[in-house]
Amino acid sequence: LLAPALLVVGVFVVGGVLQAVLQSLGHAPVVGESQWSLDAYRRVLADPAVHASLLLTARVSLISTAAAAVLGTALALLVRRLGGRRRLAVLFHGTLAVPHLVGALAIGLLLAPSGLLSRAAYRLGLVDSVQDVPALTQDAFGWGIIAEYTWKETFFVAVVALAALGRRVSDLEDVASTLGASRWQRLREVTLPVLAPPVAAASVLVLAFVTASYEVPRLLGRPYPTTLSVEAFQRYRDIDLTSRPEAMALAVLIALLTTLAALAYL
Repeated sequence: LLAPALLVVGVFVVGGVLQAVLQSLGHAPVVGESQWSLDAYRRVLADPAVHASLLLTARVSLISTAAAAVLGTALALLVRRLGGRRRLAVLFHGTLAVPHLVGALAIGLLLAPSGLLSRAAYRLGLVDSVQDVPALTQDAFGWGIIAEYTWKETFFVAVVALAALGRRVSDLEDVASTLGASRWQRLREVTLPVLAPPVAAASVLVLAFVTASYEVPRLLGRPYPTTLSVEAFQRYRDIDLTSRPEAMALAVLIALLTTLAALAYL
């Protein structure tokens, strides 16, 4: 029953990755040339811009994933304790339906130097002018990018965690309570171990998505340094077609990074 779906996914995924690998090695049907070499990888690995992009990508991906995992798990536990699981789960799913592009625009309107947060701080007398508020978008650290990914992916992790907090967990907690376990002991010895595998799997998905996503860092990040995805796309769109293998080499590098994350999880 899975064969048709797997076939379609396999064609697009395997075909896309194979095309990227071939073009990164010098296969250029656009210009009618094929000079097989690793020159694109050598140029990319020696480029200081790529080094800065790799550092920014790692920082944004790891912080966003860790924050989303912690906040999503905490939110799921809070919803479960309050008892409004079904109603709030619907709200979570509604948040997941918001595109990242819309989320990035919203975060920009909120955190930009002339955004809602700066204006509110000025109105409340916390700063002398809106320019005194620290830059949270188009900043060197990537706070705006991290904020958008954390906001969006927290609800994704929360949905996964809520799905794992079923009747089986309640039964195990009741048994632990009967045996004299305190609330903290039940959380540490029963609830969190049950949540760990699904939350870890969701975190791998979040890490892979954040590493390869383009829209959010393009809108909320600086022109330099950029994330690896933005750097790859810019080189892909370069009028000089000799930059195309470098773009594909960066795409292959992103794929390798996400594959290593998946292998680490497994």
